Amino acid sequence: MSVLVALAFGAAAGIGVVLIVCGLLGRQLLPAMPGRRGSGGGWVPTVVGVAAGFGVYGVTGWLSAGLLAGLAAASVPKFLSGRREHEREIARVEAIASWAEMLRDTMAGAAGLEQAIAATGPIAPRAIAVPVARLAAWIDYEPLPVALRRFADDVDHPTADFVVAALVIAAEKEARDLGRLLGQLAVCARDEAKMRTRIWTERARTRTSVKVIAGCVAAFAGGLFLFSRPYLQPYDDAVGQLVLLLIGGLFFGSLASMDRMARIAMPERFVRRRSA
Repeated sequence: MSVLVALAFGAAAGIGVVLIVCGLLGRQLLPAMPGRRGSGGGWVPTVVGVAAGFGVYGVTGWLSAGLLAGLAAASVPKFLSGRREHEREIARVEAIASWAEMLRDTMAGAAGLEQAIAATGPIAPRAIAVPVARLAAWIDYEPLPVALRRFADDVDHPTADFVVAALVIAAEKEARDLGRLLGQLAVCARDEAKMRTRIWTERARTRTSVKVIAGCVAAFAGGLFLFSRPYLQPYDDAVGQLVLLLIGGLFFGSLASMDRMARIAMPERFVRRRSA
């Protein structure tokens, strides 16, 4: 067991060095989580995972079982959040399309761009109501292109970047037919929402497979530990713990790959606030 503890501390030290080097170089080590970044609450799965890891280690006496249980407990919310993230994503895309149509219709009544933004502030769709209200307030004390780029960072969505890019060009260069362009962007946004819904439906089989396989393996492992403990005696020594950790890591990596295949990757954003 002392060998396993030494290996665990060595792995933790190595991971710490890698994180420090990546931070100094300004490189992103892991992909960003789907959905709104920086929304908070990310510490809850970590706390649950740590508690589950210590609990399983206390019951079984296996360090590898504790590590795998902690990793699994911390990852369960991510595996189960697919539908919620999909619904949130569709709501945001639809809200961006509706807001673009609001701007188009308001400017059609002989209103300027800033007046149209201010008019849509109180009635913006719920998914982007707060960013639009902030934008309506920002345009009172800073240039419109700067406020629009700040709004793009606040919404943090590639579809919103297309609308913001059109508005920035109109504010800086007075582009013609802005209303027609906003209407076309709204149509494209709704087509994107339909495409994402269709892809989500087609990938339902993969998501179901991930849940069924994970549930069956967890139930089988728990049954063996409860009702056939002598069958698991070969895993009590250090070599058995390493083998168990290797098997569990491969299994968890396979589930993570299947879950990633069932998700839709977000394209890169192209409108950001200019730093000084």
